[in-house]
Amino acid sequence: MTKFKFMLSALTGLYAVAPMRWAETQALMGPSAQPIFPCSRGPDAREFRRTKMVSKNTICLWYDGNALDAATFYVETFPDSAVVAVHRAPGDYPAGKQGDVLTVEFTVMGIPCLGLNGGPAFKHNEAFSFQVATDDQAETDRLWNAIVGNGGQESECGWCKDKWGLSWQITPRALTAAITDPDPAAAKRAFEAMMGMEKIDIAAIEAARRG
Repeated sequence: MTKFKFMLSALTGLYAVAPMRWAETQALMGPSAQPIFPCSRGPDAREFRRTKMVSKNTICLWYDGNALDAATFYVETFPDSAVVAVHRAPGDYPAGKQGDVLTVEFTVMGIPCLGLNGGPAFKHNEAFSFQVATDDQAETDRLWNAIVGNGGQESECGWCKDKWGLSWQITPRALTAAITDPDPAAAKRAFEAMMGMEKIDIAAIEAARRG
């Protein structure tokens, strides 16, 4: 497995995995697909793939064969998100075969991510999560319901998991303001109210803050 991880790191880091043709990406993704490579074929494209990464620091998320499904859901759910490129394996590997989708480049609310179809060996847990700051109850409800309603799972204090096990904190800005109130008593009341919640109820948090 260590050797496999090293191989994947080399492949994804240097863009040794050739991207799908743009037409094929569009056929798979529809309007959520976004072009990234200035050209898809020829020596210029190969040189670009070899030397250029989307971001110097990218979040790599491990999936068991469903990175494209996950990326598609995130793009449909969160603003400022896009599938950037889909890469197929140039040869067989422990979690798949030549031609399978190996990595998916995508953004979630502007954050660059790489979905890696590495197989069943590693699972997501709460040690890593995305924290999404929401502006009101409507946005909080929409994102929470989208994640949980798509095979996800509710947790506590504004946390939930999507169907692939990735954790999300759907955190209203009002909650952050309340639990950092300069009045210690107000902050404590808001914090204690939060501790009894799953999805955050902004009105209840603000009522607790006021006392």
